[in-house]
Amino acid sequence: MFRKRVSSSSASTGRTSFGGASSGSRAPGGRAGGSRGGFSRGGGRSGGFGGRSPSRFSKGGPRIDINRFVNKAKPVVAEAAYISKNKFADFDIHPKLKENIVKKGFESTTPIQDQAIPHILQGKDVVGIANTGTGKTAAFLIPLINKVFHNKNERALIVVPTRELGQQILDEFHTFADRSGLRAALCIGGASMGLQKRDLRYNPNFVIGTPGRLRDLIEQRCIDLSQFQNIILDEADRMVDMGFIADIRFLIGLMPKERHSLFFSATISKEIEVLIRTFLRAEHISISVKSGDTAASVDQDIIRVPNKEKKLEVLHELLMKPEFGKVLIFGRTKHGVEKLCVMLAKLGHKVASIHGDKPQSKRQQALNDFKAEKIKILVATDVAARGIDIPNVSHVINFDIPQTYEDYVHRIGRTGRANKTGIALTFVE
Repeated sequence: MFRKRVSSSSASTGRTSFGGASSGSRAPGGRAGGSRGGFSRGGGRSGGFGGRSPSRFSKGGPRIDINRFVNKAKPVVAEAAYISKNKFADFDIHPKLKENIVKKGFESTTPIQDQAIPHILQGKDVVGIANTGTGKTAAFLIPLINKVFHNKNERALIVVPTRELGQQILDEFHTFADRSGLRAALCIGGASMGLQKRDLRYNPNFVIGTPGRLRDLIEQRCIDLSQFQNIILDEADRMVDMGFIADIRFLIGLMPKERHSLFFSATISKEIEVLIRTFLRAEHISISVKSGDTAASVDQDIIRVPNKEKKLEVLHELLMKPEFGKVLIFGRTKHGVEKLCVMLAKLGHKVASIHGDKPQSKRQQALNDFKAEKIKILVATDVAARGIDIPNVSHVINFDIPQTYEDYVHRIGRTGRANKTGIALTFVE
């Protein structure tokens, strides 16, 4: 996969195809580390750090064993085709909704859609365990839009961890509710609160939002959750990871006790289990269609650099290689991400950035350009790892080591999707 090694003056890597048999950086005292030219695999033996590499790496956050950043991808084996019990044409839903589904090109259901939609149509509470990109947005939107078609007084609150995921759901809503007269309001941070207040005055049937902005609008009496009969928590585990559990409890506590509740998550933590027991009906339906660990389809390795000053040079050399087609680069801070984006642009790369200080419109434009491959490289803070479905990412590069191993898994999960093998590289000084 990698034929040339990054110059030894710039970096070394655990991947033998980078190191080849050439001489690499030397440990103190002049003795070359490693068995083949001084580049140890995964930092477990002597190598670029000199002597014996530390088993753990720490920099401004919890210590992570750097050996966990090195893992050969398992061969991608296509799973046996799922045989759906239902097609969209089989569902007892409004003709206009069926028409919009046909326009979108949907015919057969995905596993989560096949198993969840019938229960949601019957008004049952559902806990759905499914990976990002499995079609779960349609799994809850289609039956809820159908409910509103039959009763315009029905209102639904959809809570999401990130602005980008909220925008994706809004886009799907517009597809399924096309020419229906149904309204939705997107209430997310980084966008005009004035415009969101205007949208809410129309009493939209669907309100999609991030926990913080929803709470702000509720406290300003722009949203009355007692008027909402349906709540959907999408990527519930991510919201808990991001510290939104108190906000989730606040939102749910304002809703009627008799409500329709849907939880979707890639994992079920203890905190999520408590939420489920507290806020869902005892007779709720649990559905799990989660596939294997995303990381299993990602070839993971480290790139050793001697110091901070060399990191940009090494990154530039990597990005010039033809196999680096669509690259997502993660940095730790908003300032660092923007600075790196500017420097890469000066080096001639087609690059954009997304982070919390960027206006939402520009974040969305950068994401759209990356998806459409108008740009080759997207530099981002961890916000991009949460619930965003970006197709055909060839490489994830951790320019800065993530704070936790869970963050690392979320980051590298942007590649190695849809039965493809991805590559994740982590810079280690």
